[in-house]
Amino acid sequence: MTQQLDLSIVVPFFNEEESARPLYQAVVDAMAPTSIDFELILVDDGSSDRTFDVASELAAGDPRVKVIRFRRNYGQTPAMAAGIDNARGRIIVTMDGDLQNDPLDIPSFIEKMGEGYDIVVGWRFKRQDKLITRKIPSRIANWLIGKVTGVPIKDNGCSLKAYKADVIKKVPLYSEMHRFIPAMASITGARIAEIKVRHHSRRFGESKYGLSRIYKVLLDLLTIKTITSFSSRPMLWFGMLSLPLVVLAVIFLIWSAIDFGSGSAGPLVVLPGIAVLLGAVAFFLILGGTISELVVKTADKGVHRAFMLSAQELGDELASQADK
Repeated sequence: MTQQLDLSIVVPFFNEEESARPLYQAVVDAMAPTSIDFELILVDDGSSDRTFDVASELAAGDPRVKVIRFRRNYGQTPAMAAGIDNARGRIIVTMDGDLQNDPLDIPSFIEKMGEGYDIVVGWRFKRQDKLITRKIPSRIANWLIGKVTGVPIKDNGCSLKAYKADVIKKVPLYSEMHRFIPAMASITGARIAEIKVRHHSRRFGESKYGLSRIYKVLLDLLTIKTITSFSSRPMLWFGMLSLPLVVLAVIFLIWSAIDFGSGSAGPLVVLPGIAVLLGAVAFFLILGGTISELVVKTADKGVHRAFMLSAQELGDELASQADK
């Protein structure tokens, strides 16, 4: 049986050979004054430099350090998910491996978790990044995420977060979803808090983030909106998506009818064709919503039936013990 620890610290790395050793030392120094039993999980996300070698040397000298290696670069979220899946701590803290997050903030997260919160999010209130390419897009993204998901987090992009293990291990992570964990966890009623954290300028290497990630964030935001708002009623979501198409199809049909009545022969083929195309897309969206609705309702019945069977078995077991 795997021994459970108080804390697991998960750090994804990608080409951070110069940062790995200083970060390890900073974590050890930050945790030394505490009595917290912890492990440090370093995830090498397919680095092309000596990041894995340095991490392996650290693991060889300290049994609290565990190393996970990807054969190629999959991205920060899959690397973070791998570390979380292998974590043994009751509380899991995630952070970047570029030394911009400060391990000295970790005890503050643990203290806040002790107040009954399930997730504690770091807020880089004095962020040391470029204004145009990092700060402004981040502020816009945080505002948009808050409006769409209904979870007003000031700094969704901060990797320094703390989670109860039994909460975060149930949250599916893929693509760039790590920034949406609070929104996804809110579905289950998780209690979320936010605290101010330190933020340092990058000391080594170059940032792996940039404006190229915006489209991924927008696509993931659409996915999160679907999950958080329409997972229990997919027919409504697909119906809302198909409604503009139906309206446009009707407009084009009316337009073509008016042109036909006026004797114009130009757009008679084009306009009805567009109307049919839009109508077909709307039909398939509604069909998809119908299938999704059936899947959701069937799953709900299955879960309800399994719950009832489990409750009945528990009742039978308690009754048999009472007879004895």
